[in-house]
Amino acid sequence: MRDIEVLKEWLDGSEKILIGAGAGLSSACGFSYSGRRFHENFADFESKFGFHDMYSGGFYPFPSEEVKWAYWSRFINLNRYACEVGEAYKNLFDLVRGRDYFVLTTNVDHQFQRAGFDKGRLFYTQGDYGLFQCSVPCHNSTYDNKEQIQAMVAEQRDMKIPSALIPRCPVCGALMTTNLRADDKFVEDEGWHAAAENYSAFVKSCAGKSTLLLEPGVGMNTPVIIKSPFWKMTASHKNFRYACLDLRPVRSPLDLGGRALYIAQDIAKSIKELAAKD
Repeated sequence: MRDIEVLKEWLDGSEKILIGAGAGLSSACGFSYSGRRFHENFADFESKFGFHDMYSGGFYPFPSEEVKWAYWSRFINLNRYACEVGEAYKNLFDLVRGRDYFVLTTNVDHQFQRAGFDKGRLFYTQGDYGLFQCSVPCHNSTYDNKEQIQAMVAEQRDMKIPSALIPRCPVCGALMTTNLRADDKFVEDEGWHAAAENYSAFVKSCAGKSTLLLEPGVGMNTPVIIKSPFWKMTASHKNFRYACLDLRPVRSPLDLGGRALYIAQDIAKSIKELAAKD
């Protein structure tokens, strides 16, 4: 039997579904940070500053806040607000709709919520493009940035935003920054902690239940967040099953017996096949 058919049986026979999703899931939807998509949106920045993908641009030492926020506003708008909802996310939601599921993800592009996933069943561990935080930080709150970001995009000229649009902390007046985990200044706000508690409660509720740990697009950049815990949980609970969906799936060093699947093909294709009606 094909692995996809086996996984369908596992899915249908599971009381609980824990999804652990990484950047590969968004990449499978076409949300690439390089190539044509980068060139179409950042050719001017590439020409002037010499970086060749969006990720590298996020770490570039721009000469001013006006230039930095011209780049970041365009980046955030493209990847958080202006892009469509990925087909793989829609199909994944169809798979779990009406089931007892939870999503743990390192993705920061808000695709899960936009696809219909319940906010109370999501834990974005690494932040959200749609949030600002104080750069100090002087307090542990985050702020929705859609209105400010879109104003920056609309009003930027020659790779600069007006100085009046540079975001500043409403409490201490320091510069604002993105709520993305890059160092020890990342703000874990009340929503983050509530989501962490929801995740822990869901994992505890899986004890003694047939549980599928479905892992689409998780690489080895931060294995301690999703991949390693998923391997350990599967090894520790005989009623857990683990399925890794990736172009080049990494196999667990732990003995998971016949309770592990590694499906090496396009992630969007795998999810579409899973969601297809018999």
